[in-house]
Amino acid sequence: MSVQQLKRRFTISEYHQMAEVGILTPSDRVELINGEIIEMSPIGKRHAACVNRLNQLFSQSLGDRILISVQNPILLNNLSEPQPDIALLQPRSDFYASGHPQASDIFLIVEVADSSINYDQEVKIPLYSASGITEVWLIDLNQNILQVYQQPTPNNYQIIQQFQPENSLSSLAFPENNFRVDQMIL
Repeated sequence: MSVQQLKRRFTISEYHQMAEVGILTPSDRVELINGEIIEMSPIGKRHAACVNRLNQLFSQSLGDRILISVQNPILLNNLSEPQPDIALLQPRSDFYASGHPQASDIFLIVEVADSSINYDQEVKIPLYSASGITEVWLIDLNQNILQVYQQPTPNNYQIIQQFQPENSLSSLAFPENNFRVDQMIL
């Protein structure tokens, strides 16, 4: 006879209560994905430099048309509050003090991955798609490529493109702004 193990899934509210009472502390690098508290990978030097570079590129190119959120939570549903490396948000006067950004607030999500590449591709990107995030860029630091995911469905994105360092691309939300991949991958 096999023993079936049951997982206890947490809601956003329960997750926040854990932080309020000190079960989760600010030093815990975790995010809530599909009701599970997931420990995030440590951020290496190259990963941090890439995120810093993206922040600078988007800030210089898009200015006041966006609010750049760096490694901050977004609310996808009652069981998921991931912390993407970069989220380009619609500007709001309260800077989202009234609540974390939701899918309708997001122009673009960028994930930077090295050790987390499989997790990002198999778990986070399908979650973004199911939540209706229009576009996601995944920078694979292992292969020095950028993958673009567009046209979300409940299971995954319909369009997946790969860009090499010598390529340029633009976001669906800002087609007039081109970004060179080699400027993003450090």
